[in-house]
Amino acid sequence: MYDYLIVGAGLFGSIVACEARKLGKRCLVVEKRNHIGGNVYTEEIEGIQVHRYGAHIFHTSNKAVWDYINQFAEFNRYTNSPVAYYKGEIYNLPFNMNTFNRMWGAVTPEDAKRIIEKQRRECAVDVPRNLEEQALNLVGGDIYEKLVKGYTEKQWGCKASELPPEIIKRLPVRFTYDNNYFNDFYQGIPIGGYTQIIEKMLDKIEVQLNTDYLEHRELLRKLAGTVIFTGPIDEYFEYCYGELEYRSVRFETEVLDMQNYQGNAVVNYTEYEIPYTRIIEHKHFEYGNQCKTVISKEYPVTWKRGYEPYYPVNNEKNNKLYQRYTEKAEQEKGVLFEGRLGKYRYYDMHHIVAEALECSKKMK
Repeated sequence: MYDYLIVGAGLFGSIVACEARKLGKRCLVVEKRNHIGGNVYTEEIEGIQVHRYGAHIFHTSNKAVWDYINQFAEFNRYTNSPVAYYKGEIYNLPFNMNTFNRMWGAVTPEDAKRIIEKQRRECAVDVPRNLEEQALNLVGGDIYEKLVKGYTEKQWGCKASELPPEIIKRLPVRFTYDNNYFNDFYQGIPIGGYTQIIEKMLDKIEVQLNTDYLEHRELLRKLAGTVIFTGPIDEYFEYCYGELEYRSVRFETEVLDMQNYQGNAVVNYTEYEIPYTRIIEHKHFEYGNQCKTVISKEYPVTWKRGYEPYYPVNNEKNNKLYQRYTEKAEQEKGVLFEGRLGKYRYYDMHHIVAEALECSKKMK
């Protein structure tokens, strides 16, 4: 009945379905959630586009990717400039001259470099054995204690001294007064949210919501010549080699009867004693002036079956396990494993767009 059965109506699956339809291919998209859009899904609350599954800021230096996504919506000029809250103090992120001036009173780049280098020498080790030693080697004690340690331990659910050093290969330090978090040439938020983009991609394509492919695979597999599976690769194979590890996130979203709660779209809470890692105030993504506001607190949690897998734990053990699953996947005829869950890899949105377009080329 169909050329392609696409499992997952997120960004990857929707792009592939859209491009397949342009080629005259017949597609069926199945989605186990009750809405399209995957983790980029936005819903309107009090006139505000709320990012249901965490903040999504589109950024890329790839003009082809930027031009592609802009055909589905008009993007604003939003620039991601998060701030960090630590025990009543506010610091700019990423670490830049505004951060160093607030922390030490440093005025010039040379002032900041001297302080960082002095602190690095005081705690440097030749071969870092864990994330804590790696971070201290990179930025010294003050930045690590105030802006890295607590946030990282909440994010990963264990002490920084128990995490491998490879998790932090570098920490971005800028000796300019520039609060732009990303270095990419293009950046913005779609005016009116992301859901409209997915709706346009899936226009005239058959979509079945509330449909778990793995529960009905025997029936659904017969409907198409090729399946593009964007779910967890280990779940597809019924965890036959064991579970891949993820970190998950729990969101608490509130409507507040005030116009402005925190003055910024993203505020990170870097002290360990505060259980959430950040608060998102959604209206600031689109410069909203509504009389109410909507905030979401993000609480990292240990993933278990039934939770949404957000961040793969790409340590040596999990990467070896994933390799076993990829070898098994190569023997699964007519099924392609794609997207962040199929590839067990963290992707930003621009990576997903590029990967989906590359996948679509093979359909020709």
